[in-house]
Amino acid sequence: MKAGNVSYNSPGDLPKIVPVFPLAGALLLPRAEMPLNIFEPRYLAMVEAAMAGDRIIGMVQPEDRAGNDESPALRAIGCAGRITSFAETGDGRYAITLTGISRFRIVEEVPSDAAFRLCRVTARPYAEDFADERPDSVDRIAVLDTFRAYLEAHNLEADWDTVGEASNEMLVNALAMMAPFAPAEKQALLEAPDLRTRAETLVAITEMSLARDAAAGRTLQ
Repeated sequence: MKAGNVSYNSPGDLPKIVPVFPLAGALLLPRAEMPLNIFEPRYLAMVEAAMAGDRIIGMVQPEDRAGNDESPALRAIGCAGRITSFAETGDGRYAITLTGISRFRIVEEVPSDAAFRLCRVTARPYAEDFADERPDSVDRIAVLDTFRAYLEAHNLEADWDTVGEASNEMLVNALAMMAPFAPAEKQALLEAPDLRTRAETLVAITEMSLARDAAAGRTLQ
């Protein structure tokens, strides 16, 4: 697969040590794009270090009830992305886009004098993430029907021409990343073993969310 103009063909192409960005509710998936607005000094330093090197950053969620805001415990599975767009703003922020490469498992955190955190990671359990997009037996109709119901319930609209042109992978991953689900649900989508399972998980989580919203609405009446 490609992230920008650089190809990543196997788990061995991913650096063994990557800077990590712990962010609750953030979900990056292979071949998908995540825009980020960076303003904290430690993460400004992280982006600068990444730009000076291989441009790789690992997105990972902190554990629930991690307790330590400065250095929370991290979930074991994250996703590596490459900075494929970078811009400085007039007020000292960086606006970047990460393009997902592969999921990874954290082996250990690496001691460092840097302001940001570094982890030793392995992508070997996720070798299929490096393969080019391939056809998958996703129930596209179920995904679209659930997405349409979610939009209607929240009085939202979509560009259906664009949605119709999206591949199954692009559709499922984009919906999984944009949906305002809880961190645990986002993690379940990240850890789904394949696209079909991710699509099924996405439909199930969305249906549960709609049912909760409907129940809450009945309670308030």
